[in-house]
Amino acid sequence: MLTRSFFLRYRVPLYGNALKRTLFIQTENTPNENAIKFKPGQAVTGESGIHEFLSRTAALRGSPLADSLLQVEGVKGVLLGSDFITINKEPAMRWDHLKPAIFATIMDHLTANKPILQKKNESIPIDEKVDHAEEDNEVVAMIEEILETRIRPAVQGDGGDVQLVAFRDGTVDLRLRGACRSCSSSTVTLKVGIENMLMHYIPEVKQVRQVDDPLEEQSQAYFDQIEKERSNK
Repeated sequence: MLTRSFFLRYRVPLYGNALKRTLFIQTENTPNENAIKFKPGQAVTGESGIHEFLSRTAALRGSPLADSLLQVEGVKGVLLGSDFITINKEPAMRWDHLKPAIFATIMDHLTANKPILQKKNESIPIDEKVDHAEEDNEVVAMIEEILETRIRPAVQGDGGDVQLVAFRDGTVDLRLRGACRSCSSSTVTLKVGIENMLMHYIPEVKQVRQVDDPLEEQSQAYFDQIEKERSNK
């Protein structure tokens, strides 16, 4: 995986004096040409887990940093990890045009010590309950353990994440996030990587399939409405 670095020396005024602060941001390419990981060299969400934002509507309630990034023209989605930020861009946009604005947004936010996530009681609760029959509790627990210990670290290493949505009649429904969302190799990831591993360790698993993200559908519906209102003016 190609790694590049962006080095900035930033001056922050403190009690009338200039405090010199250095911010070192690395970027890592992902298998998705429209997604890049930005690593600021410090905790992002820490132990708060993975948070993905596909629209400003969600980001306004969940993450000031994601909201700022989504205001950059061409940024399509933001995934915040423990120590990284994955940016998904519009396919028509070029990274050499986008990166300076993304770097500046991250730098300004972190050096100003602004909150990355909203307080818990201000965020929209996301229902992550896995849809499954009660008699499959043990199987679902095994699936979640394999995802957590063997699959998620590799997927997050590529700037993405995977979420277990349901297990019914031998079928595992997964939601790919971040860099994995629109990656051309996501089918290979599901079938060759995840499906083979789950079927190997858990005989009850017969197939794995990807399901759509309702957040993405809501985001698209929101922007479709905005465009409709503009065209009617």
